[in-house]
Amino acid sequence: MDIRSSLDGLKTLLGVTPAATLAPQTRAGTATSSSALTSDRATLSSAGSEVSLTAADSDVRPEKVASVQAALAAGTYNVPASAVASKMVDAMLGGNR
Repeated sequence: MDIRSSLDGLKTLLGVTPAATLAPQTRAGTATSSSALTSDRATLSSAGSEVSLTAADSDVRPEKVASVQAALAAGTYNVPASAVASKMVDAMLGGNR
């Protein structure tokens, strides 16, 4: 799989202009054509807004997150296989609703 072709496909789906068609830039990083400045646009999806609202209202415990990250980094974080299996079965049976 060619990563470049996959990225180009993703850009096409998202409506992003490929880099080859953008106006050439000068050394200072400014566009040489004024049309390049007027063609820039930003699109915000409702999903991004929902994620930011969810993150702001979540019950994340920063201390717990920090301790799990430290254990992961140290290689000491361990989850019993039975706990993972139990959660998977519950999720498949719809027990997490």
